[in-house]
Amino acid sequence: MMTDLSSQLASPAEIGRASRLNDAAGRYIEHAKASLPKGCRLDGLKIVIDCANGAAYRVAPSAIWELGAEVIRLGCDPDGVNINEGCGSTHPQELCEAVVRHGADLGIALDGDADRMLLVDETGHLIDGDQILGLIARSWAKAGRLATSSVVATVMSNMGLERFLADGGLKLERTSVGDRYVVERMRENGANVGGEQSGHVVLSDFATTGDGLLAALQVLAVLIEDGRPASEVCRVFSPYPQLLKNIRFSGASPLRLPEVQAARDDVVAQLGQKGRLVLRESGTEPLVRVMVEAEHESDVQQAVNAMCDAINSAHVAA
Repeated sequence: MMTDLSSQLASPAEIGRASRLNDAAGRYIEHAKASLPKGCRLDGLKIVIDCANGAAYRVAPSAIWELGAEVIRLGCDPDGVNINEGCGSTHPQELCEAVVRHGADLGIALDGDADRMLLVDETGHLIDGDQILGLIARSWAKAGRLATSSVVATVMSNMGLERFLADGGLKLERTSVGDRYVVERMRENGANVGGEQSGHVVLSDFATTGDGLLAALQVLAVLIEDGRPASEVCRVFSPYPQLLKNIRFSGASPLRLPEVQAARDDVVAQLGQKGRLVLRESGTEPLVRVMVEAEHESDVQQAVNAMCDAINSAHVAA
């Protein structure tokens, strides 16, 4: 039986109107520039930026150039299929080499949709999302811009970040892996800084999700204020040794087996307050991800081996 819905349809005048935003890129660039402290410019800096042949290939280099920096562009020639292809934050090797070759002050690596960002210091070494979160959180706390006394990150963030924040009177709140979980927690507790070790940085004062350019500009503001090179400014803590291994399985998850749960409890007890164990299943493959971090490399390797052996043995026995 068909129902006549014509009486529920909106009249043409009530549907709304479409309009074209002719200068969306220009508006975004101005928004990004306005995120910097008043009067802050990038004059005198040489910056290499790799846009991964993706969404920010025009706006990100333009914004940095308009702020006064000398800009060297990589990954800014999209052809429809080369997004993230050997470039950007997922493949930063070329950027690391380019920063050293050009004598640049900083390298910025975005991913294809520009919500993820990693940095490269003047020596060609990568700076991950944990260091970036720590740097921004400390800067904003000092300036009175941090909305709460907490920063939100995932279970994968390094314990070094947690200890660094604690030394500054701040708390690290952990969520499941995924920037959507980070954003949810930030909305719940009112935090305005959060992100992931992988380079997603969410600054809710300016955006509702990760934005690589906005995060990079906040780091550049600290560099300008501090006056020291990125290798000194952007490494705010010494990371704990961390190791991640993937164990493939078939059938039911081995994490539900009593033997594996007992092994997990033993490893956690052995690590105590000086380390962490994270077990999680992949959402796309039959994999168990085993991550351990601790103060000493030998403890990390021993704990990972013990956990992986327990998972493999229990799964074979099952």
